[in-house]
Amino acid sequence: MTIKEYLKKKLVKVKKEKVLIPCLEGQYLQGRKALITGGSSGIGFSIAQSFLKNGASVVICSRNKEKLENAKRDLIEKTLCDEDRIEILELDITCIPKMKDTLGQFLLDKRIDIFVNNAGINKGKMFPDTSEEEYDCVLDTNTKGMYFISQEIIKYMISNHISGNILNIVSSSAIRPGTSPYIISKWGERSLTLGMAKKYLPYGIIVNGLAPGSTLTPMLCKNSDNLDLEYSPSGRYAAPEEIGNLATILVSEMGRMIVGDVIYATGGAGIITIDDTAC
Repeated sequence: MTIKEYLKKKLVKVKKEKVLIPCLEGQYLQGRKALITGGSSGIGFSIAQSFLKNGASVVICSRNKEKLENAKRDLIEKTLCDEDRIEILELDITCIPKMKDTLGQFLLDKRIDIFVNNAGINKGKMFPDTSEEEYDCVLDTNTKGMYFISQEIIKYMISNHISGNILNIVSSSAIRPGTSPYIISKWGERSLTLGMAKKYLPYGIIVNGLAPGSTLTPMLCKNSDNLDLEYSPSGRYAAPEEIGNLATILVSEMGRMIVGDVIYATGGAGIITIDDTAC
């Protein structure tokens, strides 16, 4: 590359066209009810929105009741759905005994046939500078919390003879070298997805994973709606709405022959290239 070409690449901004993200909308989930962890923002919120636009009722879960109440108002505004189609549940999946009790009481008079394991965090330094506190914090939510709430949901579905779907929101990090607690946690989530899918298909419970790449959520980008992402082969972040659309397809009748698979939505980052391993 000549100096002229280099300067042109660095200094000239190419105006990109706005990316239009259509929202899948229909009756693909009519009559069904979903429980979504981490449902007050980001990917979880967009999944709830897509489910509502496709006929389902939703229960959104989070540790923060105020955020849940705000999210419910936003979902009603965005989807124009009836208020009674959205419930909130204050739930901390890292406190296993309390989670079991709260969830058990809530499910006593409910019929949930879709469960979305979405709650997750990413924090701490990369290996070899990770502290024990950082490691425990990430693994307690992403792997341990997911493991034990999945046990409760599986027991509930089997005991109530419910055929349904479990969708684990994994990450493209699940195929990257394990240099952080987050990446290690996502490997564990992918492994559990395969194990649950094999064991519980005979009960009519379909388990899959959905693995987004870098997605424009508050976890990665606060107060920004710019999708541009230089390191991605696609040149941009995924929009949360795109992940919501895919989640709807995977838990609908259209996705019944997808079993034990992890569907990657990375824009090429992680599949074509893993140059973003530090993310």
